[in-house]
Amino acid sequence: TRTRIILMYAFHFFVSVLCSQRVKDTQCGFKLFNREAALIIFSNLHLRRWAFDIEIITIVEQLNIPLAEVSVNWKEVDGSKLDTSRFALALNSIGMLRDMLCVRLCYLLRIWKIKV
Repeated sequence: TRTRIILMYAFHFFVSVLCSQRVKDTQCGFKLFNREAALIIFSNLHLRRWAFDIEIITIVEQLNIPLAEVSVNWKEVDGSKLDTSRFALALNSIGMLRDMLCVRLCYLLRIWKIKV
């Protein structure tokens, strides 16, 4: 729907402003790590919600862990369990923006510190 497309572009805008300009799509695709990187990344992860990808990218960039974006062919499938009403999409979008701001501020102000 048009609403989802608008929200997607808004999300990508906020990702590029608040989080990273290196990654084009934080939500789609696979996240693959070697054992050492995975242990460091996931032991430092604070978010347990949808925007955990944003924190992963923040940690990866701060530690200069190599990062590559590989496209994945995606096909929308009917029957998603996600509530796609405009109200639910708006609430989820606000939650994602809140999480992006949280990640940005918590690492910037050193409230959250990365333990290596």
